[in-house]
Amino acid sequence: MDYKDTLLMPKTEFPMRGNLPNKEPEIQARWEEQDIYKKVQERTKGKPLFILHDGPPYANGDLHMGHALNKTLKDFIVRYKSMNGYCAPYVPGWDTHGLPIEQALTNKGVKRKEMSIAEFRKLCEDYAYEQIDNQRTEFKRLGVRGDWDNPYITLKPEYEAQQILVFGEMAKKGYIYKGKKPVYWSPSSESALAEAEIEYHDKRSPSIYVAFEVEDGKNVIEQGTKVIIWTTTPWTIPANLGIAVHPDLDYVVVSVNNDRYLIAHALLENVTTTLEWENVEIVQTIKGSELEGVVAKHPLYNRPSLVVLGDHVTVDSGTGCVHTAPGHGEDDFFVGQKYNLDVLCPVDDKGVMTEEAPGFEGMFYDKANKPITDKLNEVGALLKLEFITHSYPHDWRTKKPVIFRATSQWFASIKDFREDLLEAIKEVKWVPNWGETRLYNMVRDRGDWCISRQRVWGVPIPVFYAENGEAIITDETIHHVANLFREHGSNIWFEKEAEELLPEGFTHPGSPNGSFTKETDIMDVWFDSGSSHQGVLVERDDLQRPADLYLEGSDQYRGWFNSSLTTAVAVTGKAPYKGVLSHGFVLDGDGRKMSKSLGNVILPGKITKQLGAEIIRLWVASVDYQADVRVSEAILKQVSEVYRKIRNTFRFLLGNLADFNPETDAIEYEKLREVDQFILVRLNNLVKTVKDSYEKYEFMNIYHAVNNFCTLDLSSFYMDFAKDVLYIEAKDNYERRAMQTVMYESVVTLAKLLAPILPHTTDEVWAHIPAVQEGSVQLTDMPEVKDLSRALELEEKWSKFLKLRDDVLKALEEARNQKIIGKSLTAKVTLYVNDNTKALLESLSESMKQLFIVSGFEVAGTVDEAPENALKLEHAAVVVEKADGETCERCWVVTPEIGVDSEHPTLCKRCAQVVKENY
Repeated sequence: MDYKDTLLMPKTEFPMRGNLPNKEPEIQARWEEQDIYKKVQERTKGKPLFILHDGPPYANGDLHMGHALNKTLKDFIVRYKSMNGYCAPYVPGWDTHGLPIEQALTNKGVKRKEMSIAEFRKLCEDYAYEQIDNQRTEFKRLGVRGDWDNPYITLKPEYEAQQILVFGEMAKKGYIYKGKKPVYWSPSSESALAEAEIEYHDKRSPSIYVAFEVEDGKNVIEQGTKVIIWTTTPWTIPANLGIAVHPDLDYVVVSVNNDRYLIAHALLENVTTTLEWENVEIVQTIKGSELEGVVAKHPLYNRPSLVVLGDHVTVDSGTGCVHTAPGHGEDDFFVGQKYNLDVLCPVDDKGVMTEEAPGFEGMFYDKANKPITDKLNEVGALLKLEFITHSYPHDWRTKKPVIFRATSQWFASIKDFREDLLEAIKEVKWVPNWGETRLYNMVRDRGDWCISRQRVWGVPIPVFYAENGEAIITDETIHHVANLFREHGSNIWFEKEAEELLPEGFTHPGSPNGSFTKETDIMDVWFDSGSSHQGVLVERDDLQRPADLYLEGSDQYRGWFNSSLTTAVAVTGKAPYKGVLSHGFVLDGDGRKMSKSLGNVILPGKITKQLGAEIIRLWVASVDYQADVRVSEAILKQVSEVYRKIRNTFRFLLGNLADFNPETDAIEYEKLREVDQFILVRLNNLVKTVKDSYEKYEFMNIYHAVNNFCTLDLSSFYMDFAKDVLYIEAKDNYERRAMQTVMYESVVTLAKLLAPILPHTTDEVWAHIPAVQEGSVQLTDMPEVKDLSRALELEEKWSKFLKLRDDVLKALEEARNQKIIGKSLTAKVTLYVNDNTKALLESLSESMKQLFIVSGFEVAGTVDEAPENALKLEHAAVVVEKADGETCERCWVVTPEIGVDSEHPTLCKRCAQVVKENY
């Protein structure tokens, strides 16, 4: 007889190698065939809703690792919620308007000037849909489950119609107005920008000190005194109309080389050093408030520069006398309004100086710095020129500098409902909690929102103008335009004349001849995506407002979190979300930002082809995503190793369940041995830890807890010594069925717990688990935490045993290194222990030889009685020697009992009996 044939070795078709790049697409094809998203929704129908509202990625370009991190985190949450008592629909979306798509078409050779606006917009739409298809394919390849056939897209007619209604409601409440004031202006984009579209980079700029000679000192200071201003934007000097001083600061007139200069007293020392003055004498000290109305002369033009009072003036730098150009600065604008100064802006849409800057017209603003400085020097007004590198606002799309420029724009008045916004922020649950402070401070400090853009690819601002120039925004016009957009899309705005877009028979007192015009600006794309609470959560029957959660990168505090809050509070008085969760950015292995120029970009599409989507998903679970995270080939290799351990655990468990029927073979918890109960207690603890961590969005805890359970509790302990029972004993042996009961419970529980993180693998595992009813683990519920008897007692007792076992394993390893033994089954272990450890061992009914995986075992005395050759460790002194006897051909245990059964002379007593009774 070949005794190998009598062993109950593991049998499973679940493969050892994941072969994920090839296997995952097969599994995803099955999901498509099953329509798994629909099945999940049907199964959870009627349960409480949990809505994670997807922040729309921009429809342009391949996915990067930030996309993968974001969508995978969302998928973890939605999958978990749908397995834990909720109906959790997930509707993905895309942001599709704006400059990048216009730019992409231009780069492809599209000549916008040679076609109508409507024709160009159609090309933009087609390009957006093409990008959506590409990105959708990549998102699905990551295993993200959602309503991919019915996403929300900001260019869809029904979405645009709802956006118009949001705008109309805000206008109705008086929050929308048109005004001329300085806004961020991008010459490279030829458009106004919102604060959310600004990023800061270092820029080298000229730093100049300029003297403005006083013409009328109002009997406060002498005529001819020179007021010194400092600026890093010489190109704005032609727009100067005033000089601001702080009413509460002390100012001094100083005599230097027969000239008299006015500056803030607090900055005298700095200015003296910078301008290299000598023999400085203070001749007069004046309060800033006394200087109001003093008139200086513009150094380049024959016009006055009025001294005004402004609380924005500081003594952090400069001179305390602030160059004021109302057309080029927000503070300048507001102080200018107070003093009836013009809003002079001698720079056009392209950043070119106009004829309002005589002598410099036709020059690009930045190029005008030198000639303006030269002219100031020529007339004797330039006191100092140097260069500084400072943080300067840039267009986040083109990466080029922006300017402040006064233009006529549409604004949303934040100040009118700022307190409502701040109150709404307090009602939201923020993770991490610093998110609340961050957004609160932004809203507290932000100015009004410039919502108009001078582009064509976007949602038109639905405003008509009467013949007398009056803007028309009424309930009637708004609803009519919204209905037109819902039926035809917003292209109709550019295809029809104003009269055709107005309600039939519309009249207005400002248009006695019945003639109207329409606004040509479009809305800021942040108004588009910020209206999604209305365009998606209200528009769709399967969703609801407010959403339970918004989850995006930390840059969205200034972006989507902000614009969504603004529009929702304006329209409904409440935030559009109950909770906000943010994540950091993805960096390379060295903590650097990924860029093509550095050659350190890692693309998710490449990883799925090489390693599989499961490795990306497991990486996402492994990182502290609320901060910036790192990814590299080395990091992914480590994650792959953890994946391999988890997969091997699943394979071992499945392999040993081939002959197990849970309905007939499972043993009740109370009738299991203590060691089996202990593993189920540990499994139960894992369920609690994992579910708590899902609830708190702490996926890294899940990664470590599952890895530890698989590696330490199962692989290193339970599965290791279980082989002597599972393979050797008879099929229906009590101990064997007990261990199979534990393994069945473990494989089912682990599959469910890991289903949100590793959906491909757990569905593959599910197909190999005996007697499961559901066609997919996605159609099951999360395991419940059980109230297991003696749980704390068992955990305390067996944790002590495992510490003792660690000592024995160290001693075995030492003996193996000294060539005393080979494999542990060739060893006999003798322990010398204290009374507590002795009592612990005596309380255990399990076979110590099996638990330690040795052939001989005894407790011989106390630690003090241990011989010199004993290895003294923390919990015992251990002697390891060769076991007496011969090796059993079937179980490899070394015992003197070999040959006691004459029919099976090479077997031990146990194996002979098993073979005789069963084969």
